[in-house]
Amino acid sequence: MRSESRFRGTFSSSIGAMENFAVKATTVILSIVLFSSFSCVSTQQEQREAKDAEFYNDWGIYFGNIGQYDQAIVNFSNALEISPRYADPYYNRGVAYAKKGEYDQAISNYTKALEINSRYVDACYNRGIAYGNKGQYDQAITDFTRVLEINPKYAYAYYNRGIAYANKGLYDQAISEYTKTLEIDPKGSDAYYNRAVAFYFKKEYGKSWDDIGKAKDLGYRVPTEFLDDLRNASGRQD
Repeated sequence: MRSESRFRGTFSSSIGAMENFAVKATTVILSIVLFSSFSCVSTQQEQREAKDAEFYNDWGIYFGNIGQYDQAIVNFSNALEISPRYADPYYNRGVAYAKKGEYDQAISNYTKALEINSRYVDACYNRGIAYGNKGQYDQAITDFTRVLEINPKYAYAYYNRGIAYANKGLYDQAISEYTKTLEIDPKGSDAYYNRAVAFYFKKEYGKSWDDIGKAKDLGYRVPTEFLDDLRNASGRQD
């Protein structure tokens, strides 16, 4: 039998906001102007700065969406120089670093976004993905759990928590997470496939075949290597 790592799933963005650039408009809290020309000037300056920060953030999103991640990072950094409490450029800069495979930098930026907005679900979810891709599965599980505390219907937070459990060899927990994913998204073919893999490692080959069939029905292309190993282990030639 081949190495288990060959068949474990990869962290996924099939549902949710993994590595998508945020386009939310920033909210600027302005001082109430009461008989003070200084306050008025200050407010106008804050408004101009907010617009400038949004301008750079929008350009960063543009460059990120066409794959020019270094240029995107420059623009997100420019936005943060103007408005250091603007969470979206931190999140977006994290996305750009993640796209480049620089997960430590991505984690740092997602963390800064969460320091500004502790309920920034997408930042927490993406940080979990980054931790997972670094092999730091306990940290990934913590972040996916935090996401689910905020949004219990975030299907692929369950899915990716399942991936993390599977990579730790905790297949019962992984199966439970994939099942929760499918309760929310019955068409999650990758959840069926990865649940089949977990059943395979538990030597529950019949259940594995059942899930392979469901994944195939939904159009999932099951890796030939896994099918070969499942046939050899189960004695079936489906």
